[in-house]
Formats: sequence, C-alpha cells, structure tokens
Amino acid sequence: MKDGVDIVDMVALTEDLPERALHRGQVGTIVEDLEPGVFEVEFSDDKGRAYASVALKAEQLLVLYYGPVEAGS
Repeated sequence: MKDGVDIVDMVALTEDLPERALHRGQVGTIVEDLEPGVFEVEFSDDKGRAYASVALKAEQLLVLYYGPVEAGS
C-alpha cells in the first residue's frame, strides 16, 4: 500500500469542519500540493459541480481505494 497523499487521490474528511459546512466522511479530490503535508481538496456534488475548495493537512484526510492495493505500491 502506498504511503501519503497524491494529486487526484480521492479522500474523505476525518473530522468535521463546521466553519466550512463540511462534515467527517465527505469525499473530495486532491487538486494541488500546496506545501509538505498540506493539500487543496475540492469537494463536488454528484453532478461534478464543485461546492468547496479547502486547504487541508494530510492528517485530516483518509485516502480512499476503489480496488485491490498491492503491498509496496
């Protein structure tokens, strides 16, 4: 399994962000690597329309996997 977070990874929030109206479990996409351990995450609805774009720390995110992940990848 790979370590860390990469551009275009699908991620889920690990905590509520009430000031941004985002909740733990909401899914977004990494769109930019801002600095080590900080990423711009875009949240979109089921039609692909972005409704939030937020700078988040890696520890606020859980990378989602949609298929098998090989050890060491």
